[in-house]
Amino acid sequence: MRVRMHTPSVGITPEGWPFIGLCAFSSGIFALIGCWWLALVFLALTWFSAYFFRDPERVTPGGPGLAVSPADGKVIAVGPRADPLTGEQRICICIFMNVFSVHVNRAPVEAEVDGIRYHPGKFFNASFDKASTDNERCAYLLRDADGGTWTMIQIAGLIARRIVCRTVEGDRLARGQRYGLIRFGSRVDLFIPAGYTPVCAVGDQVFAAQSIVAHKSS
Repeated sequence: MRVRMHTPSVGITPEGWPFIGLCAFSSGIFALIGCWWLALVFLALTWFSAYFFRDPERVTPGGPGLAVSPADGKVIAVGPRADPLTGEQRICICIFMNVFSVHVNRAPVEAEVDGIRYHPGKFFNASFDKASTDNERCAYLLRDADGGTWTMIQIAGLIARRIVCRTVEGDRLARGQRYGLIRFGSRVDLFIPAGYTPVCAVGDQVFAAQSIVAHKSS
């Protein structure tokens, strides 16, 4: 019996096409009028926009009691913090995305969206602690099949100026399903429920929907 293997692919998230199109159009216009240095600048910006808004397919781990990373990037903190939605002290995993990271965010577990809270704010460097309370951010309260609550917070960074939310309250998200993105450098904080143990450490590089960041304690 012949088995067909899945071929990994990299697409472009829909929010990226206006940026890519504008840069490509500008490059063409400047080339037509003979302004080659600006044509090359916008050609480079076209490449960067396509690279930034890439949306690769990911193979999400199966099995019960696993939580995957909601974002690509570097783990910059793991430890107890006050959950801004529930007020509880819970373990928080903070993931910093630089401008070269994939910025499409994904659900850590299969869960229902119980609440979404958007907060306008400032644009400090997303790696600073005060970014979690002062920056523009969007918080999602999820409830898994066991009744456990998860909080995900998209935090805009120094360069980021737009948080994109693709879900609404009442939606059911599969583990690894896309739920939004942040443009141009940012951070995602994940608060895990009691009964889960983080399996990542500060300095780890993680990948959305693919890297396991916590598991249910036995």
